[in-house]
Amino acid sequence: MLRIFDVSGSALAAHSQRLNTVASNLANAEAIAGPDGQAYKARLVVFETVPMGEPASAGVRVRTIVESDAPNRRVYNPHHPNADAQGYVTYSNVNPVEEVVNMIATARSYQNNVEVMNTAKTLLLKTLQMGQ
Repeated sequence: MLRIFDVSGSALAAHSQRLNTVASNLANAEAIAGPDGQAYKARLVVFETVPMGEPASAGVRVRTIVESDAPNRRVYNPHHPNADAQGYVTYSNVNPVEEVVNMIATARSYQNNVEVMNTAKTLLLKTLQMGQ
C-alpha cells in the first residue's frame, strides 16, 4: 500500500520537470535567431517507466529532454535588424498553442497524482482508526 506514494511521487517529480520545460518553451516562443543564425528549439520531455520494487508497481521519470526537429519559423521582414540576406527573420519553432495544451495536460496529471496521494493517505488513516 505504501508503494502508491512512491509511484505518485515519481509522477509528481516528472510532471514538475515537464511543466518547467513547457514554461521555458513558452518564454522563448518569440525568440529570434542570434548572430550565429541559430534560433531556440522547443524542448520535449521523454518519460520512461521505473520499476518500484514489486512487479505490479512502476513509477515514471524523465529519461531525457530532446530538442524538437520541427523547422524554425521564418518570417519575411527585410527591415528587421536580424533579417538574413534574403530578408527573412528566423524565429523559434515553438508552437504556443501546442505548449499550452501540454501545460494543461501536465497540470491535470500533476493534480491527479496529488489526489491519489491524498486518497491513499485518507484510506491509511481510516484503516488505522478501525483498530481503535
